[in-house]
Amino acid sequence: MNDLALLLTPEGHALLDEVRDTDPARELAVATRLRREHPAELVSAALGQARLRQRAAVKFGAEDAGRMFFTPNGVEQSTRASVAAHRARRLAGSGVASVADLCCGIGGDAIALARAGIRVLAVDRDPLTAAAARANAEALGLADLIEVREADVTDVDTAGFDAVFVDPARRGGRGRIFDPEAYSPPLSWAVAAALRAPRAALKIAPGIPHEAVPEQAEAEWISDGGDVKEAVLWFGTEPGAVRATLLPGPRTLLSRGLPDPGVRPPGRYLYEPDGAVIRAHLVAEVAEEVGGGLLDATIAYVTADALRPTPYATAYEITDHLPFNVKKLKALLRERGVGTLTVKKRGSAVEPEELRRKVKPQGPHAATVFLTRIAGAPAMLIGHPA
Repeated sequence: MNDLALLLTPEGHALLDEVRDTDPARELAVATRLRREHPAELVSAALGQARLRQRAAVKFGAEDAGRMFFTPNGVEQSTRASVAAHRARRLAGSGVASVADLCCGIGGDAIALARAGIRVLAVDRDPLTAAAARANAEALGLADLIEVREADVTDVDTAGFDAVFVDPARRGGRGRIFDPEAYSPPLSWAVAAALRAPRAALKIAPGIPHEAVPEQAEAEWISDGGDVKEAVLWFGTEPGAVRATLLPGPRTLLSRGLPDPGVRPPGRYLYEPDGAVIRAHLVAEVAEEVGGGLLDATIAYVTADALRPTPYATAYEITDHLPFNVKKLKALLRERGVGTLTVKKRGSAVEPEELRRKVKPQGPHAATVFLTRIAGAPAMLIGHPA
């Protein structure tokens, strides 16, 4: 709290601007110089905040991150701005004008909601976190739309709000928490709060079992740039619906309740579904789009004879498929002059770096090798992006 209070002074703001682009390797020299003119505590706080802002630029963009205030947990746990903006657009598009943002953290989602024109009550019980959220609303010119309250979310009356958003803490003293009932607050409490509101969105870990999704909820898995970021349980939308949303875009694939695809021999093309598609159990929808089947009943690689571009999977043209054998792979790569080797795997215990060391790729060409199973047997498929 003291560090943040120091940084919010005119001297603190000026010092943050001065250390904005400090190279971590030069921190000691910079700190030594600045302590001749500024209190040591302020210098340490400014350099620490500069480091956090540099890390946060990946999530928030350099412009916003350069004006915001972060805590270490806030950088780690906050929602990526593109994902928060997608969620805010969905809420605004459904007519939501006010949201109770429970477990608001440093305010990433509150910022996106406010920028979508939504009035926000942002609540967090941690004093430093709430103070950072308040400072961020001020720094980004959104204080008129964001009220920050330091309180336990279980004590907050959300009546009168059009929607509730809950982002329970999913990390503890020992790291990531996988049991939804061990979230803080527990998922069951968040669901009960959601059911009392006209609309609601609950941010949860993308690894949540499908059987843990309440029947009243719509489940959405979201990826950004191919990386799965989170899952969201929506209430007041389409109960039972399942979707995968890919950002940027957005592009959304809805479940059509298709049966599992059949297993078939390798075709000319292999499709690697986006991670959100896999988490949402929508590989069957991709297989139908491309006219393909599975290489193995337990692995999410789709194979087909024709190239049918789809935003929900990356296509590769396969030139060779053979049983797993390091010596044969090494000989084939040497014959093709492959020096740049991308290794992908599903259903294989072999580590990509270990394989690269063994085959020692050399040459001017590039290739991708898939380590997987074909009808239960370890196999290798070699190809390149289609």
